[in-house]
Formats: sequence, structure tokens, C-alpha cells
Amino acid sequence: MTEDPAAPLEGPRPSQARGEPPDAAAEARRGPLGRGRTRRGWAIDTSPLRDPGYRRLFWGVTATMIGQQMTLVAVPFQVYAITRDSLLVGVTSVVALVPLVVFGLLGGSIADAMDRRRLMIVTGLGSAVTSALLAAQALLPGGGNLALLWLLTAAVSGFTAVNQPARSAVIPALVGPEEVPAANALAMTVRQAGVIVGPLLAGVLIGAGDLFLAYSVDAVTLAFAVLMVRGLPPLPPGGHTGPLRLGAALRGVGEGFGFLRTQPVLLMTFVVDVIAMLFAWPQAVFPELAEGRYAGSPNSLGWLYAGISIGSLLMGLTSGWVSRVDRQGAVVLAAIVVWGVAIIGFGLAPSLWLAVACLAVAGAGDMVSAVLRSSMLQTAAPDEMRGRMQGVFLVVVAGGPRLGDLRAGAVASAAGVGAAMVSGGVVIVVAMVAVALLVPSFRDFRASRVVS
Repeated sequence: MTEDPAAPLEGPRPSQARGEPPDAAAEARRGPLGRGRTRRGWAIDTSPLRDPGYRRLFWGVTATMIGQQMTLVAVPFQVYAITRDSLLVGVTSVVALVPLVVFGLLGGSIADAMDRRRLMIVTGLGSAVTSALLAAQALLPGGGNLALLWLLTAAVSGFTAVNQPARSAVIPALVGPEEVPAANALAMTVRQAGVIVGPLLAGVLIGAGDLFLAYSVDAVTLAFAVLMVRGLPPLPPGGHTGPLRLGAALRGVGEGFGFLRTQPVLLMTFVVDVIAMLFAWPQAVFPELAEGRYAGSPNSLGWLYAGISIGSLLMGLTSGWVSRVDRQGAVVLAAIVVWGVAIIGFGLAPSLWLAVACLAVAGAGDMVSAVLRSSMLQTAAPDEMRGRMQGVFLVVVAGGPRLGDLRAGAVASAAGVGAAMVSGGVVIVVAMVAVALLVPSFRDFRASRVVS
């Protein structure tokens, strides 16, 4: 990338803050790193865990993901138990989405205006307290109160939306830009493991009639993450902070979008993901397939929901090569093409196991795309803009699949599941070819031009 505004502007590394000369800090990261990567080959690159700051962040994310996934299962279950109305379960998703969008954008701006370590501590404590209140309301007569449950769900979503942009924005400052892809691959692999393990644990506890304990585990894991973050050094954006004012934060959101309009490569990281999710997110058709085409297969609904996460997790565990990718833009386009082709196969699959295999391939492609797109944002955006870029990233990641569910459900109702998935996959393949031809700056983006 040639634009000067996109060159990374970073504050001192934690190792430099402790007095090490910059060359020694860089050598500490590079020394055994190259040899370790050569030995690992395809295995996930764990070298960022050598940095004590990133280690703290990683273990906090690991614990948090398991607890959060338990809550994501417990909340809709409790809503249905109280109301016996699936429509209100759907409304709960909107209740969580609105603060995620609003505070995701605002949180990114705040993360660019104050010490990100402090922001992660404050929002982490807020999430932990709110999860503890969720546990308490589960003990209310009648199994809980819907209005209170919605209020607490919205609060958890809001705290998470402010916390996540800051958590992502600090990664380059902790590990250095050359280690960002490996650090992202580690974090996203843990998230996929949490998506599998958390709901399984929640199912066991809910089956035993213990919603209180399911919420309590989330509160404890969030508190643990706060303890981990407290051990980090101060992490001010761009090496400095100013007074935090709401008006300035709101203006910062506009400044972030203004900056994004001048950066075609960064803008396209969002555009290609919206295309991928809008035209091929498949979850809306899972119930119809489970009760129709795959009705004779045991636990077909569970396997369909697990398919994408299985592929993402397997790709994460074999993602050592991803951290060595230089032509990140081209590989992102190829990964999204893999996603689209796999969704076409899913739409045509005559058996459950072939459908799950196609979903797993799609999940693997999505994992590669997510790691590299996030890495491009974290390294090509200046440090004082990273929080806002991660806020937009969070909104796109959260909103894209919900729009995709709407499209898939509408097309499936009108023309069938096969038509919904195949048409979407074809659109994605054609769209990625068009992006490669029409936006060469994205296709030709190289990590080495930014890191060096």
C-alpha cells in the first residue's frame, strides 16, 4: 500500500517501555521465531505467546469465549422458557444487535481516545457485573423476568461492543506488526473452540436445570479476563491520550468513516465480507433442511450448526502458513471464493455428511479471510485509527450474517433452499473476480510493504 496515511504509527512496545533498546526488542521477537516457524510448517504459529503481554490477553480471551458462548445459549433458552414464543426469541437477537452496532462504532472511537488497557478493564468489569446480575435474575420466581432479561442482554452486548475494538487494536502494540497474523489466528482459533465447547457445557447445565450456574461461569471468566488485562502496561493509542468527551467520541466516528473513504484497501476488507455474508450465510435454512432433506439423519440440526465452526477450528489448528502470507489481499479473495464454492456444494448436497463437509470447507475459507482481513486492518491503519477500524469490523461481522439470514430465508421460501444457496455462492464467486479486476490495490496488497 502506497498511501502515507496508512503507514503504521505505533507507540513504544512494552519491552521498550521496560528499557530494552528497540533493536533488542525486535531481535527478541525475530531470533528463534523464524526457526520455529520453519519447524512448525502447517501447525498453528504459537510464537506470539512468547510475549508476556499477549499471553495475558490470549488467556483472558480463552476464558471469556467459553463463558460468553454459554450465555449466548442460555439467554434464548430462558426467553423461550418464560414466553413459549419463538418470535420473542428472535426479538432477543435484535435487542442484542442494536447496542452492538451503536456501541461498536462509538467504542472504536473511544478506544482511539483513551488508554486501551484502562478501557478493557472498565468494560470487562461492566460485563462481569452484568453477567452476575443475569445469574441473579435466573433465580427470580417464574424463571426470570423478560424485560429485565432483555435489559441485561442489551447491557452485556454494549459492554462487549466497546471492549472488543480495544482488545483487537492493542495486538500490534503487544507483538509487533509482523506477528499480527499469527496472533489473530491464535485468538480466532480459541474463539471457534469456544463456539463448540461453550454451548456443549451450557447444554449440560441447562439440561440439569441450572441456568444460574451457566450465567455464573460467564461472570467468573469475565472477571478472570480483567485480572489478566490488569497486568498489561498502559496502551495509549499513538503513544498519547487526551481527555475523553462524548462529543469528541461522536465526531471520532465520523472521522473514522472519513478516513475509511480515503483508504480503498481498508474499505474493501469490509465490502468483501459483507458480500460473503449477505449472499451465503446459511443458518436460516438449517431448520428446514433438518426437518426435510436430512430428516432421517440423527441430530442433523446440531451437525449443521457445528459444521462451519468445525472447519474454522481445523483451519486454525493448521494455520501456520497463514502468518507467512505476504499477498494478503489476493489470498482473502481466494478464501472467499472457496467459501462461495463450498456454499454451492452445501446447497446441492444430497446427504447430511456431505453438507457438513461443505460447511466445514466454507468455515476454513472464512477463517483464513477473517485472520487476514483483521491483520490488514491492524497493520495498515495508523494506531490512532485502529480502534475505529475494529469497531466497524465488529459491526460488519455482527450485522452481515443477520442480513444474510434475511436474504437466505426469503429466497428459500420463494424458490427453495438449493436455489438460495447456489445463487448466493455464484454471486460471491463472480463478485470476487470483479473485485480482483476492478480494485487492483486490494488484490495486490502485500503485508511486507506495510511491516517493513
